[in-house]
Amino acid sequence: MQPEVYTQSRAVDRLESAKVLRNTYALLAMTVLFSAVTAGVSMAIGMGRGMGIICSLGALALIWLVLPRTANSSAGVGVVFAFTGLLGASLGPILNHYVAAGSGQVIMQALGTTALIFFALSAYVLTTRKDFSFMGGFLFVGLIAVLVCAIGMMIASFFGVYMPLASVALSGVIALLFSGFILYDTSRIVNGGETNYIMATTSLYLNILNLFTSLLHIFGFASDD
Repeated sequence: MQPEVYTQSRAVDRLESAKVLRNTYALLAMTVLFSAVTAGVSMAIGMGRGMGIICSLGALALIWLVLPRTANSSAGVGVVFAFTGLLGASLGPILNHYVAAGSGQVIMQALGTTALIFFALSAYVLTTRKDFSFMGGFLFVGLIAVLVCAIGMMIASFFGVYMPLASVALSGVIALLFSGFILYDTSRIVNGGETNYIMATTSLYLNILNLFTSLLHIFGFASDD
């Protein structure tokens, strides 16, 4: 009887994981599309960098202060749309910079590469069901290191010291780091480590966004923009 109960338990767990995964991908697709719309609106109205920063800060306030309290209710879905919409709008000034410079193809290259990496890594995890939870500690340390380096470069630029090569190298590290987060977060969903599709969507969205912006910087540097 014990093996049968264990088998049934695993089957239930897999069904639950499949449900979370399905809801996550559905919400992720809708929020990515919504953020693309808000980015387009931001570009159309010529939103400035200052307003873009305000949108980013508003999104951070939502994810830190509001989302944890609403993640287990239907209100959490609205918070996720507001959060992703603000981040999408914050991309407007950056995207307009490339369009104005005649480098619109850089945006498409970054977008296409981001989609390719995301689908490839997701397909690998979904196919193999490999557990990447062991990467959690390494990714967290890498994230802290990246934040420290980014802050250091911001302080240096404030004093007129610009390091373009170091900046693009940091973007390369960020791209690798968030590729690792895609593996880690998808693995957690597949293997039952994450049971809240709202939080799972938020994590994957941030992974995609950071991967896209880092690739945008790299391709922009390569095109001498």
